[in-house]
Amino acid sequence: MAGLAAALLLADHHIAVTLIEKKSYPFHRVCGEYISNEVLPFLRSIGADPAPLHPAAISRFMLSSPTGKIVETDLDLGGFGISRYTLDNYLYQLALQRGVSFKLQTQVQDVTFQDDTFTLKLSDGEELTAAVVLGAFGKRANLDRQLHRKFFQNRSPYIGVKYHIRFKQPKDLIALHNFKDGYAGISAVEDDRYCFCYLTTRRNLRQHGSIPSMEKAILYQNPHLKQIFEEAEFLYEQPEVINEISFATKTSIENHMLMCGDAAGMIAPLCGNGMAMAIHGGKIAAEHVVHYFSNGQNREILESNYARAWNRQFKNRLTVGRTVQHLFGHPFLSEVAVSTLNKFPAGIRFIMKYTHGSPF
Repeated sequence: MAGLAAALLLADHHIAVTLIEKKSYPFHRVCGEYISNEVLPFLRSIGADPAPLHPAAISRFMLSSPTGKIVETDLDLGGFGISRYTLDNYLYQLALQRGVSFKLQTQVQDVTFQDDTFTLKLSDGEELTAAVVLGAFGKRANLDRQLHRKFFQNRSPYIGVKYHIRFKQPKDLIALHNFKDGYAGISAVEDDRYCFCYLTTRRNLRQHGSIPSMEKAILYQNPHLKQIFEEAEFLYEQPEVINEISFATKTSIENHMLMCGDAAGMIAPLCGNGMAMAIHGGKIAAEHVVHYFSNGQNREILESNYARAWNRQFKNRLTVGRTVQHLFGHPFLSEVAVSTLNKFPAGIRFIMKYTHGSPF
């Protein structure tokens, strides 16, 4: 998401861009598929208004505890629901039209930096050189290992699971349901579908042996989740699954590459704003690259200004997100948190304020 957004903005400034993607569009990703409306002014400014995709308009929020207690509120800014399958492909098609070059079904195996130039070794044996490289490769990749990134040295206990379903829930509602060692989100996307995605631990999965067994033993304990599993029509033969999701602190500069999206830092899915942050991160990175090419190509200034801008926009939001993460998934703390938020609804507005941005 960050890479596509950056590619579109760079192409609009007549900068040659090659985007390397290990899959072929369209494809599914494990993602909550809710985007805050803060992104709309930017998407419209680059000719990528999502309205033609008929996303679901989302204006209300519900949170449930593991036993099913709920708290509800309106979303101040609101958002929209759109699948990554549809939105990524839409941005890909727009980028093609604007002259962005794509190398699909290709992976970057190594990146070196010497004499102010990057050399990228690709899985098909080709080598590319570039003046600037953006790292927008998601939550965890082999390239993180190649770069010896600190967070990669520690195993993460989290796994993510995603389905598309048909279900009777108001389309303007995004709901987050807690269960032991995890939480699930459900919200409408396009075509009368719902994205149903949850985060849990490898320990839960190991204990019960398979995803269906774990769901029946753990997720069914929340009555809202039990209703989803028993009443929804599941549209995938198998869920999309991703392992080792890490919320550890990352750096926005690695080996002179500008990192953006989840590669720079992932907000807890409970805060529901990772897609908007990725789009915003791609915008910030592209703007600094444009400035780099038009103002003397000073790499030190590029890196320091980008790191400063990234921290100013996202550092505090990620810190709040990690703090909130610890309150949920634990049966007792989740119950206390929902009960407290019912009595003090300003707490929900506080969390939203400090994990969501303003329109940009």
